[in-house]
Amino acid sequence: MNASHADKLKALGRAVVETERAAVEALLPRIDEDFVRACDLCLACRGRIVVTGMGKSGHIGNKIAATLASTGSPAFFMHPGEASHGDLGMITAEDVVVAISNSGETDELLTIVPIIRRLGVPLIAMTGNPASSLAREAEVHLDISVEKEACPLGLAPTASTTATLVMGDALAVALLEARGFTADDFARSHPGGRLGRRLLLHVADIMRTGEQLPRVQAETRLDQALLEISRKGLGMTAIVDDAGRVIGVYTDGDLRRTLDQRIDIHETAVGEVMTSPCRTARPDMLAVEALKLMEDHRINALPVVDEEGRMIGALNMHDLLRAGVV
Repeated sequence: MNASHADKLKALGRAVVETERAAVEALLPRIDEDFVRACDLCLACRGRIVVTGMGKSGHIGNKIAATLASTGSPAFFMHPGEASHGDLGMITAEDVVVAISNSGETDELLTIVPIIRRLGVPLIAMTGNPASSLAREAEVHLDISVEKEACPLGLAPTASTTATLVMGDALAVALLEARGFTADDFARSHPGGRLGRRLLLHVADIMRTGEQLPRVQAETRLDQALLEISRKGLGMTAIVDDAGRVIGVYTDGDLRRTLDQRIDIHETAVGEVMTSPCRTARPDMLAVEALKLMEDHRINALPVVDEEGRMIGALNMHDLLRAGVV
């Protein structure tokens, strides 16, 4: 590729990033009392937040509605063109409407504003023109104007859509914090995704139990303990007392250290070379917490114990991988 051609393309790309960065920075002073009023209207909403917009504003509105819904503020997107042909019936008197239009003069939005006002539904406008018709009709106006678009022709919505998306994110996250929305709440609305698995899965959900558990007693010969490790495939065995309480573990790493000491595996009891005390997990621990425990202490498997220290399960890194936690 011609060097001057490559330099030109990089310069054009950087100019876009710089223009959009400036557009986002310009929003900072606009997180003001109007923004607070918009948040308060949404927090007081007993129904849903209805987001609407045409064209590129509609695409951004769809994303804003999805972000609101996934962060504790029930919301959906309504296409303004379809609204005047029946979809207005989706709006109830307990809802709040967020209408997005860069010009503030979008015909499809202005057509449905009187019906929204007649229902007594609070209207939040996000426009690039505070003097526009839509801004004047709204209870609250959020200014998303930009000095210029990143498009060199000044035609394609670029910086303006970025500013709109950031303002929508600011609204959603402010509401999330104000509602006390937690990671567990987020996980409950994302049960099928990796984030949900990381936040919802507990050790009890994925641990091995019953005959799958590798365990021997302290007096067991080391060669027999190695057979138990091999049979159960967890890379370790727990050493338990007569009551089933875990008193130590013996792992593949312990075996390497044992061989370095030239210990006779046919004569030595595993209790003489086990690691004790050892790290354990609880069944009610989040799987991601068990993962952190393994990573912090550079171990690949954990016995799972109850409140009395009795072994009730076990898991290793492969179990966490299969569950999608890693």
